[in-house]
Amino acid sequence: MEITLEYWNALARQTILISSLLSGFSINVVANLIVSDKNDKLTNRILKSATLSAGCYLVTVFSMVQISMLTTPGGFVRDVVEADFMLPRAIGMFTFMLGLVALTVMISLSGWTKSKKVGRFTTTVGILTFLLILMTMIKFEL
Repeated sequence: MEITLEYWNALARQTILISSLLSGFSINVVANLIVSDKNDKLTNRILKSATLSAGCYLVTVFSMVQISMLTTPGGFVRDVVEADFMLPRAIGMFTFMLGLVALTVMISLSGWTKSKKVGRFTTTVGILTFLLILMTMIKFEL
């Protein structure tokens, strides 16, 4: 079954919205960690994962904007086919998934700054979050 350009447009707009929100959240974490006085190994790992997450989601936003522009009716003079946005789609989905991994790593590591008990909890939440998101994104066929 071929996916219509209207569907790709709607999917791109939704992905732009989600990625924009997650990018803003990640950038906020990065900004807070940069101005903090903590400079230990764990804080630096959280900073790196937040930076990776923010960067990935920003790339996703611009990839999906390209798809949205290509699939908007009347946006281009020539006919657009799915192959025209294969590269932005591949880049956008790869960076979205990488951003998702980096965001869940950031969530998982955050509790370890407080205590082992809180660290175990946030790690469990991060892993469960990632698994549940994957389950909603992957179609299982029996």
